[in-house]
Amino acid sequence: MWYFNSPLIAFGDDALSHLEQIQGRRAFIVTDHFIAQSPLLAKVEERLKRAGLPYTVFADVEPEPALETVRRCAAAMTAEGPDWIIGLGGGSCMDAAKAAWLLYERPEVDPAGINPMETFGLRAKARLISIPTTSGTGSEVTWATVLTDTQEKRKLGLASRELLSDIAIVDPALVMSLPPSLTAFTGLDALTHAVESYASMWANDFADGVCLKAAQLVFAYLPRAVADGSDVEAREKMHNAATLAGLGLGNSQAALAHALGHSVGALFRVPHGRAVSVCLPYTIEYTSNAGLGRYLDLVRFVGFSAQDETEAGRVLSGAIRGLMRQIGQPERLADCDVPEAEFRAQLEALCDRAELDTCLVVARRIPERDELRRLFLCAYDGTPVDF
Repeated sequence: MWYFNSPLIAFGDDALSHLEQIQGRRAFIVTDHFIAQSPLLAKVEERLKRAGLPYTVFADVEPEPALETVRRCAAAMTAEGPDWIIGLGGGSCMDAAKAAWLLYERPEVDPAGINPMETFGLRAKARLISIPTTSGTGSEVTWATVLTDTQEKRKLGLASRELLSDIAIVDPALVMSLPPSLTAFTGLDALTHAVESYASMWANDFADGVCLKAAQLVFAYLPRAVADGSDVEAREKMHNAATLAGLGLGNSQAALAHALGHSVGALFRVPHGRAVSVCLPYTIEYTSNAGLGRYLDLVRFVGFSAQDETEAGRVLSGAIRGLMRQIGQPERLADCDVPEAEFRAQLEALCDRAELDTCLVVARRIPERDELRRLFLCAYDGTPVDF
């Protein structure tokens, strides 16, 4: 037996107006400094005022949010006593909102101990709305939160079905001003979610469809969104693609590229979407070299052809690299501001973290330690994987 989880999703033109229907006592908005100073926050505030809902803003979320930030956010929630939590921003803001919400409801819980096996009893105090302002992470529809342990320099992939948003608002108007670089690597993040979730060991019929559609949309519309940010159709399709890929991710699971990318991001502060997407072609090659991966149908669905899984892996990895070149994104870690000497000095630490990552266990081909080293080196140097 398995389950398919999804929030109520309000999407399309003026989806943000759904906030005007919210009834409650007080909202608590979790966001970052940039959004707090942009028109995006003002748009949300306007809708809450129309609903007659007072609100408080916590705008201290940093990229790859730290455990300490989540604790401070939860303390601020406790002081205000909201019955609605709103995560507004990219994946970092939405993930921080999820974790802080749990601590608001259960202050005795160690956030590093969030897990899908324990019942936390959320929604006794508040419910959660997630509003993405990038088209990439899909966090608005997943029950995961990725936090950073700054002391151990390690990313923590945590999850509980109770962390699923009650409402996700997917409004393309909120991403119209995204700069090209951010559009590009967050879009590749969505593609990585779609590909890995479709190919993971936990793939299933209910998640397959959203993964395939998300991948198709990214290949078709990401170049347009990067080339012309005012392309309304491309923006809407990419925003939908990110949420669809998030549904796939939340109901299947990301795999090997995420295990490697989380490690790189934790040690070298490479943005999540860039880290996982750079690793993706190499992990596809590694998996398909063993005739594994479920890439054959995926390749055909996005418009390419192959005869078997091994060829499909080569075709798909090549297509992804071609997309990266088309939108000006790096194809190897050496081009992600990761100094070579530091990378090689940290190779064992990278492997340590990848081996502890929860995404590793659902990969269709799980590397031994020596293979992990070789995979990281291939991804750094840009060398095709031949093992």
